[in-house]
Amino acid sequence: MTGSATEIIEWLMQQDREKTFDIDFHREHRSLNANAFFWKCVTMIAQAMNPPADKMDVYKMMLKRYGQYTYVCIKPEAVDMFKRTWENYEELGELEINGAKAIQFLAYFGSSSYNSKEFSILLDGVISEMRDMGLTPPPTKEMQRVIEMMEKEESRKKAEKN
Repeated sequence: MTGSATEIIEWLMQQDREKTFDIDFHREHRSLNANAFFWKCVTMIAQAMNPPADKMDVYKMMLKRYGQYTYVCIKPEAVDMFKRTWENYEELGELEINGAKAIQFLAYFGSSSYNSKEFSILLDGVISEMRDMGLTPPPTKEMQRVIEMMEKEESRKKAEKN
């Protein structure tokens, strides 16, 4: 059954008290979510490049230009493990911390870890890149709708945790 809280309670009151029910939030199914929208744009950029590029290479390029990152210093003996574990990084060079040798990296976070504001910055950057290439990005209203849906979903998840 789908309905308001009042409608569901009224319906439940008419049911057999021995039955067990599962209640879930109703979510509108959508054909285009923020992640799919982002990947569509990245794919369009990749296909428009001459020669066409791999969409993962374009994704990494967009992360470097518009994504979230942090600096990390790694012990030399742990560098290989870091490189196997972390997908998107730039090695910046050696440095010394309290007399110990370390390798500094710029480590980019994958977009799946972004909150709505961070993802919006990334998506705006991708749209800007599309325009610079002469590509027609999806309509602005559609992009705003996708971002708003993502923000609502993030707010809902926060509310469920509390």
